[in-house]
Amino acid sequence: MHKMRPDSKVQELPEDFYIPIPLDTNNITSLSPFLVPQTHLASPAVFMCMAAFMFVLMIAGFPINALTIACTVKYKKLRSHLNYILVNLAIANLLVATVGSFTAFYSFSNMYFRFGPLACKIEGFVATLGGMVSLWSLAVVAFERYLVICKPVGNFSFKSTHAIIGCVVTWVFSLIASVPPLFGWSRYIPEGLQCSCGPDWYTTNNKYNNESYVMFLFCFCFGLPFSVIVFCYSQLLFTLRSVAKAQEQSVSTQKAEREVTKMVVVMVMGFLVCWLPYASFSLWIVLNRGETFDLRLASVPSIFSKASTVYNPVIYVFMNKQFRSCMLKLVFCGKSPFGEEEDVSSQVTQVSSVSSSQVAPA
Repeated sequence: MHKMRPDSKVQELPEDFYIPIPLDTNNITSLSPFLVPQTHLASPAVFMCMAAFMFVLMIAGFPINALTIACTVKYKKLRSHLNYILVNLAIANLLVATVGSFTAFYSFSNMYFRFGPLACKIEGFVATLGGMVSLWSLAVVAFERYLVICKPVGNFSFKSTHAIIGCVVTWVFSLIASVPPLFGWSRYIPEGLQCSCGPDWYTTNNKYNNESYVMFLFCFCFGLPFSVIVFCYSQLLFTLRSVAKAQEQSVSTQKAEREVTKMVVVMVMGFLVCWLPYASFSLWIVLNRGETFDLRLASVPSIFSKASTVYNPVIYVFMNKQFRSCMLKLVFCGKSPFGEEEDVSSQVTQVSSVSSSQVAPA
């Protein structure tokens, strides 16, 4: 078991990578993650398991997200304001699946980052950008549901223009978060088992100010969108609960509350499964300088975050009857394999089955 102690007595190439080096090794190039397999960090079996997992994410994430975009282009009925945000989420997921997941799969298969330092920076930037867009898109979806269902500002109509503005905001915020390492505030280097790239969590280098950047990411790109998601969905649940209580005899209202409760729990849990390990790991590294940790475990948060490319469309798209029906029609040439076509009048969540007047606060 090879463990790493951040900023311990190691040799380092500050511009390209950071890995622990045995004290009797004088030539750091001999262990470069860009030149040789990193079998000194873990056994080949570990690398192959990681490669297999990334392969699953790649072959599952690409078609799901590509279908989401293709269906929206083909079917006009899918071009609603909320679905614009889901397409934005699919574009971000597709970016991560095609660049991040593929690069990690190929690198784990070779047991080192074979593409070189420049590609590492590109992959780190693209994966970070796509991940941040995904995070902020989830927050925008939650905020849209809050505005439409809970009506905190009265009879506000969320239109396509608002959705487009929300999508633009996700990319602006994500660029603010992902561009700095390209210009000296932190840096993109191989992480964990050195087969995927991300921000430098490991070193305390005054030149890069890594610690401040990690704290910035944790607060701005995890804490803030997570707070928005929890607040908006909790308010949505409270609103639906009050409606259900006031209409105890209404079977449809009671059913809507149960469905929404289930979906909200799945959405929040999916968010935490994908992003909490990565956010917690980076924060732990910063707050526990000098503590040792297993490099194999350090790769787990990274691949879990990339798993959002599969979790998100399953939660937000496959649970949407509109998208599910259109996907089946597109894949099976206009015919559903399950016989009668599903009702495609519902919106993204079953909340929409309850009218706005029913769920408006008293």
